[in-house]
Amino acid sequence: MITVGPGEPVRSVADAARLARDGDTVLIQPGSYRGDVAVWHQKSLEIRGVGERPVLDARGSVAEGKAIWVFPEGNFKVRNIAFRGARAPDHNGAGIRFERGRLEVRDCLFEDNETGLLTANFEDAELRVVDSEFRDAPRDTLALHHLLYVGRIGRLWVEGSRFQGGYQGHLLKSRARHSEIRYNWLVDGAEGRAAYELEFPEGGVALVVGNVLGQGADSANPSVLAYGAEGPRWPDNRLVMAHNTLISAGWRPALFARVWAERLPAGTRFVARNNLTVGLGVFSLTLPGWHQGNHALPPGALDPARLDLTLPEGSLLRGRVSPPPEIELRPTAELRHPVGTRPLAAPTRWVPGAFQGPDAMPPGRPAP
Repeated sequence: MITVGPGEPVRSVADAARLARDGDTVLIQPGSYRGDVAVWHQKSLEIRGVGERPVLDARGSVAEGKAIWVFPEGNFKVRNIAFRGARAPDHNGAGIRFERGRLEVRDCLFEDNETGLLTANFEDAELRVVDSEFRDAPRDTLALHHLLYVGRIGRLWVEGSRFQGGYQGHLLKSRARHSEIRYNWLVDGAEGRAAYELEFPEGGVALVVGNVLGQGADSANPSVLAYGAEGPRWPDNRLVMAHNTLISAGWRPALFARVWAERLPAGTRFVARNNLTVGLGVFSLTLPGWHQGNHALPPGALDPARLDLTLPEGSLLRGRVSPPPEIELRPTAELRHPVGTRPLAAPTRWVPGAFQGPDAMPPGRPAP
């Protein structure tokens, strides 16, 4: 075990990265580690912040011209760390650059990075992001600053995480063969200027269950979720959406989900079950496939800024859902603010959208 901190024998993260051996645990004490960037060459490692989340404040620095932390290849776990201020010569500086192997990121914060977390394109790589926050893309036009950009890897899981404050780029963009996006908050916010909230440009298997996706009034385009814009990369392609709440705050009609079916293989499956849209726009009318249990509410019916996202007990929409035949479409948890999830017991009467109980997201409090 290696402990990093101002009063420790190892004072910098970069030194810890040089000293660590496979199987070690690196503990980082609270504080601000300015310009302390590192490449982790180990094959197996766990890195944890201790107590109050330590901040890796890049101040514009990156390792290998890529990121605050670079993981070339191995099995890594990162927990309770903040990554801030990455800038690179190619304007694509990331909080973390993950290249090959397996990476789990839990309870971390990525803010004001040119790209929050960026992967390479190895088809055997796997990334899991849990209970983490991505926010505040730089306000420049030097590049498209995605908060989470996943390349052509094998599998992606994102759960219980929060995305907000994009600028021209996307909140979450995945080219993975299999993407599972469950119980997340992808709401750009009043100051956000993201393009898509969620995009799968090369298709693949995309399971989108129990999320809140919210587009601000000043978004760069009207689509909230996009699938297949660049044509297929993978042999298996399907988009499955269930029990999501999709919100448009603008007066320009939104495309809550847009697919480029003409660019995808014949027989590509599109499924939408029990989703709830709020605001002006269209959803299942523009989607190929057969969809059930989706409902729409007028602008302002629910307000993400005040965490007002649940239907009252007496709502006429209670029970007006289509029981999904696939187990993978049945939510087993709900988003807990500001990040995280809580278990969901199957209700007596399901409702469309991401929240089942009338008190799941109590209204009246400003969103943190």
